[in-house]
Formats: sequence, C-alpha cells, structure tokens
Amino acid sequence: MIRVVLPLHLQTLATCGREVELRVEGTVTQRSVLDALEARFPMLRGTVREHETLKRRPRVRFFADGEDVTHDSPDKVLPHAIVSGQQPFMIVGAIAGG
Repeated sequence: MIRVVLPLHLQTLATCGREVELRVEGTVTQRSVLDALEARFPMLRGTVREHETLKRRPRVRFFADGEDVTHDSPDKVLPHAIVSGQQPFMIVGAIAGG
C-alpha cells in the first residue's frame, strides 16, 4: 500500500483524513499514484492535475522521502521508502511569501 498525505483542502473535498492508503498496480510513479488517488476519490479529479492534459497544477508540490519531486518526470519510479510504505508520498499546496 502506498501512503499519501493530503493538504486540508483536498481532505475536505474527499471527506477523508490527512493520510490515505492506495493500492497501486505496476510501477509506482507520480502518475500511477495520482491515477490511483483520482480513481478512489473521483471528486479530486482536476484538483491536483489538469483534466485534459493531466499536468500538475501550478501551486501543487510533490514530496517523496523528504525530496521535492515536483519537477521530476511523472513516470520516474518513486523511492523505495514510498513503494514499501515506510514513508508517505506528500501532496502539498505551495505557499507564497517571504
């Protein structure tokens, strides 16, 4: 099972807790995790990725095993700690300011 941590606004839309567990078939990548997330919580379609292009929305960041993987290829295999469920894949709303 892949653990995914969601920001509060996505928790509210999906009516779920901070962390959800997903079953991902095949290779575990950003794309496969987001596909599984949207399949389980259809109300999240279009919130993390654009409907048509499936590109990441501008103010959304992804973290895997403490690393920002936002700009990695969506088909790059995620770290073993994510695949094994030791660490969660984190979806974070970007914060502006300074």
